Amino acid sequence: KKFKSTEKDSRGNAGLIKVNSNDSFYSDKVATPVIRVDRYSYGLGIKQSDNSGNLTEHIKNDKVEPTGYVRVRIDCETNDAKIKYLVNCLFNMNYKNCFSKINEISKKYKTFKILIIIDMIKCSILYGSGYMDYYLFDMYDMSNDERKTIITRGINNKLIKKYNDKNYIHIFENKDEFLNKFKYFVKRDFLILNNNYEEFVYFITKHKIFFAKPRQGSCGKGIKKITISLGDNIKELYESLINDNLTILEDVIIQNDKLTNLNPSCINTIRVVTINNNKDCDAVIAYLRCGNGLDVDNFNSNGFTCPIDIKTGIINYPLVDKKGNIFYKHPKTNINIIGFKIPYFKNIINMCKKMAQVIPNVGMVGWDIAVTKNSYCVVEGNDFPGHDIYNLQCHRNKKGGDLPLFSKYL
Repeated sequence: KKFKSTEKDSRGNAGLIKVNSNDSFYSDKVATPVIRVDRYSYGLGIKQSDNSGNLTEHIKNDKVEPTGYVRVRIDCETNDAKIKYLVNCLFNMNYKNCFSKINEISKKYKTFKILIIIDMIKCSILYGSGYMDYYLFDMYDMSNDERKTIITRGINNKLIKKYNDKNYIHIFENKDEFLNKFKYFVKRDFLILNNNYEEFVYFITKHKIFFAKPRQGSCGKGIKKITISLGDNIKELYESLINDNLTILEDVIIQNDKLTNLNPSCINTIRVVTINNNKDCDAVIAYLRCGNGLDVDNFNSNGFTCPIDIKTGIINYPLVDKKGNIFYKHPKTNINIIGFKIPYFKNIINMCKKMAQVIPNVGMVGWDIAVTKNSYCVVEGNDFPGHDIYNLQCHRNKKGGDLPLFSKYL
């Protein structure tokens, strides 16, 4: 956005800021600008501003008339945005959980809690980390150089704020809009309930098992798996789905045998993060999200994660859960994870790049991809991809965390 200085003082004949059509400031896709006006002071020894913003000589006696001008500085991002971020963290923090994590770190590294708190605050100010970043990524055990390579909560927020226009994210947050917009990549039947009982009857005739989902939601919350049995009251089922706001119906995804053998309890998705900056469209990073006996693969629901080599589709690191438990074999199936290759991986990456160009106004997206029997399909797109699966200690090499992969987009 462009700002011009046009305001005049109370006398109406002198600009508080010099009016000049060449003076402008652009803040497009950056934090909201903060206009700082120097506090006006008048008295012996004080320097005043002239109409060009320069300081005049000192006021030498009480006969010198005030100029009426002040100097203005426009700040954008930097300290103001960081202060706002820290204040928001302080007000919204779960202090009980925070001190629980401090206790765990203290026991793990056998150090004083006060030292951890001081270091945690330091990391928050310097690197934009939250207490869960500090805990999950073992930041206490890092050098400052290593900490500079970590994608923290603050940095992730900065990326999302830079690339994702709030006016378009509803397409990703509302499942019906997403399915219609990306139906070419969805590759499965779906139905949106909206006074269409006859279509519903046709859908369940074709699909005896399906998933019913709320229009909004994440992490698999509120989803029901429906099985149609002989004698079911179809009209009653239709009305109950409407009343429960489960208006998005999707056909069941049949998973590829290789990933089913790894973990048969759920669909194990591939998270691919793309960035479209209107010049380049790139798949920056990829992770496997794997279930642990439950019907969801989410890292926050006892699931596992591990990075996938973006060039080869091969896994070179162990599985890890949010508690930090590390597994070189899946604990339920005993299948080795090191060397595991994701089927159709190059095709998946190419599809994600194509999807990233559908809505360029949402430039940073985390795509959850399912590998099917003989193909692949998108499950959903996330306009606010979580950063908690990045940078985990057992997945870091000597170069540190994943931030260098994103650095050219910051």
